[in-house]
Amino acid sequence: MDQGSAITGVVLAGGRSTRMGGKDKGLIEFNGQPLWKWVADKLSAQTGNVVISANRHVDIYQASGLRVIPDSLADFPGPLAGMLSVMQQVNGDWFLFCPCDTPNIPDDLLPRLKGEVDDAPAVWVNDGERDHPAVALLHRCLVPSLQHYLQAGERRVMVFLRQSGGHAVDFSDNPAAFVNVNTPEELAYWQEKE
Repeated sequence: MDQGSAITGVVLAGGRSTRMGGKDKGLIEFNGQPLWKWVADKLSAQTGNVVISANRHVDIYQASGLRVIPDSLADFPGPLAGMLSVMQQVNGDWFLFCPCDTPNIPDDLLPRLKGEVDDAPAVWVNDGERDHPAVALLHRCLVPSLQHYLQAGERRVMVFLRQSGGHAVDFSDNPAAFVNVNTPEELAYWQEKE
């Protein structure tokens, strides 16, 4: 597999954020900076290029200087739509996706995922208790099948990744790194823990 410089890091910030009362989750402040920025900084230290998948407040995200890619499908159809749009519009073979609400992703996320790819077109994180399919390394070869999957009305990330021949990578040594900040209560809890 290529070195990190050939891999694009992608902050997934395109959802509705219903559990945050509809607020754009990526823009919510966490310990002094927006949630998305924590993820972007971690990804940029591990990849050669970082882009943001976002459907709202695009101008705010663009002010960072990073490229912002909205979904090509309407009505917020979920993370797979953001993944598809990015892989269709950004050059490169591999893409490291990470939701904007996981500010504690580990510094060795990419090397560990890369080391377990083998011949799979996709690998994702398992924290020892559950899968995190939106924290995933995907190959561009998935674009046609992903397009077909979404056109058929499917939205489930885990089902698509498994059908594609992907597999989980064990991160059970660091489960706290993948905690999602989904609600105002979780935000307050994790800010106090820092």
